[in-house]
Parts: sequence; C-alpha cells; structure tokens
Amino acid sequence: MSSEHHAPVADPSFDVDDPRNTRFDLVREGLRRDGMEIAYYEPAFPPGRKSKVEKRIERSIALLFVLAGLFAVAFVVAYIWWPWKYEMGATASKFYTPILALTLGGSLVLLAFGIIAWAKKLLPHEVVIQDRHDGASPYDEQRLTGAAIMNIVDETGIRRRPLLKAALALPAAGLGVAAVAPLVGALIKDPNDGHPLLKTGWNPENNNGRPVRLTRQDGTPVRPEEVSPGGQMTVFPGIPGGATNKWADSPVLLIHLRQADADRLRASIAASQAALAEGRDVTRPVVDGMWQNFVAYSKICTHAGCPASLYEQQTNRLLCPCHQSQFLITEQAKPVFGPAHRKLPMLPLDVEDGFLVARSDFLEPIGPTYWERPVEINEQEATS
Repeated sequence: MSSEHHAPVADPSFDVDDPRNTRFDLVREGLRRDGMEIAYYEPAFPPGRKSKVEKRIERSIALLFVLAGLFAVAFVVAYIWWPWKYEMGATASKFYTPILALTLGGSLVLLAFGIIAWAKKLLPHEVVIQDRHDGASPYDEQRLTGAAIMNIVDETGIRRRPLLKAALALPAAGLGVAAVAPLVGALIKDPNDGHPLLKTGWNPENNNGRPVRLTRQDGTPVRPEEVSPGGQMTVFPGIPGGATNKWADSPVLLIHLRQADADRLRASIAASQAALAEGRDVTRPVVDGMWQNFVAYSKICTHAGCPASLYEQQTNRLLCPCHQSQFLITEQAKPVFGPAHRKLPMLPLDVEDGFLVARSDFLEPIGPTYWERPVEINEQEATS
C-alpha cells in the first residue's frame, strides 16, 4: 500500500434503510465507516448457472467433507466397539490407539482441506485497504456489520450449493459425536470399571472365584514359616502363566517384618484410617492388607514402572534402581526420595490351607502415570 493513500471517507447522507441499497452497497459503506475500502473484488465464478469447472470443484470439496464425516463416524465406532484391552500376541487390541488417532486425525485433516479448497476455489478474490482507528459502534455501524456478516455467508455460496451444505453436515455431525462420545461414555460406564490398572493376576476371577495363592517363580506356593523375620521374596499369582509376561503387572514383594517394624506399620495404617474417617484425606484409599507381620507391595514403581526390588532391612526402604525412588515400608510404602509421588499399592494378604493367598486384588491402581483420582473405598472394604 502506498504511503500516499488516504483513508476512505464515508458518505454522511448514506441511508442504511434505503430499499434501493443492495447488500453489497451496505457492505461497502460499512467498510468505509471502519476506514476500509474495497480496492479489488472479483467473484470466483459469475452468478447464475454453474459451469462444469465450478461443479467439478464443488464435487471435489463435497467428497472431502464426506470422507471427513466417514472418518469421524469410524472414530466413534472404533472408540465404542474396537477391543481396547491389551492382549499378548497378534491381536486387534494393539491397534486401538493407532486406529483412534488415524480416524480422528484423518477427519480433521480432510475437513481442513475441504475448507481451504472452498476458500481458495469458490470464494471471491478481493483486496481491502484499512486504516485502523478507535471508536464506539453506533447503530448504523451495527447494521452495516450485520450486513457484512450476511454477505460473507452469501459469498461462501452455501445457499446455492446444496451439495456442499449436505456434505458439510456429515463431518459436522460426526465430529460433534466424536467430541461428546468420551464424555457421554464416562457417564454411561464408569471408566474405572474393568480398568486394566485395577485388575491384575491377583483377581479371584482368574482362579474360579477363589483367593489366588502367592507362589514362587517356579509355581510352588509359599507358607508363612518359609519366610524368616526380616526376610523378603518376590512372589507371583498362582494362576496359569502367573510368572510370565502375560501378568507382568502382578509381581509382588512379600516381606516378613520384624515385630517392631510391623507395629510401626500398623500404627501408620491406623493413623491413616482415622484421618480418612474424619474426612481429612478422603482421596487416598487406606488398605490394611497385613496378615500377622507379613505385608506385600506391588513391585511396579509408581514413577516409570520399573521394578522396585532392592530392599534394605535396616532402614525398611525399598529402592527402585531406575531413578532412585525410595519407599518406606513401615509408612505404607510411601515415597520418601526420588521422583515417585504415589505410594506402592498394598496387596491384601490372608492364609488358606496353610499357604499365603491374596485376600483380593489390589484396591488401588498399580503402576505409573495413573492420572485419574484414586478409587475411593470405604474403611470397611479396606479392612475386610
């Protein structure tokens, strides 16, 4: 723009209610009152009957919108019905996240391409020069601005292009459903119900409804007297494949505490239960999973999922060798050093037929990066 350009001057005698004014006249006058002038204006196609080129462009854009809508519908279908629980081997569950990314991302990309093609190929070409200024918006300018907005709608040609209007409705509806599907789904079904971080190999469902035994890596069960005071061992769920990668979320460190250490742990659990009952810590589940002086904690570090397996008897600290997180066993395995910020889940213990068993599955999520609020449980469930 030349430095000699002067701001356009609005016509003070212009009557916005004059029926002889076209909408474009209102648009031009509105721009002038805002310090803008239409220097160049050319419709992409002349009004009236559509040419073959215009029809071809319209069909191409409509195809992009239809594909965007189909991709959005595919996202919703995959989100609801595609198997999402991860299983070992060549299973469809491995493609759950990539399918969601491809369908939703593809829908947005195709919709964007369609809008860009519409703007480049079908909208008028224009150059507007503007001198910026401050000021309020009187009645006349409100009318003029409204006319400018309606003129934009006319320039899109959507009124004379029912094919594009119908095609655009499909991605709009599909993406709208895709946006609300996770929210509505969470209202229909509790996202924590059946969550893989809340169901491990210790779930009685994996043992025909009976408590799962604590076993060594070779599958032999563990008796309490086989672990001396101060001793510890890694145990696995006594189910088929319990010590394999199929149940990689289930390894547990079983510890036989000395009497003084066991008393400190019981006092810590009692203090937490009292705080929970008084409403001072309602977001943290309190699990009394001890059997006599035995306690068991998940070996999956709550920081990055490494095996927290280095136990120091003298300090009762459990160390994760990956990033040096330390957990104090006598304080319910709460983190006392390092990047971990959530305690190790405790596995409720019991004895059945002389062997140690899991009273239930973990009552709080195992592993790292669980960003949702911990599952709330009442005191009766935690101590049962």
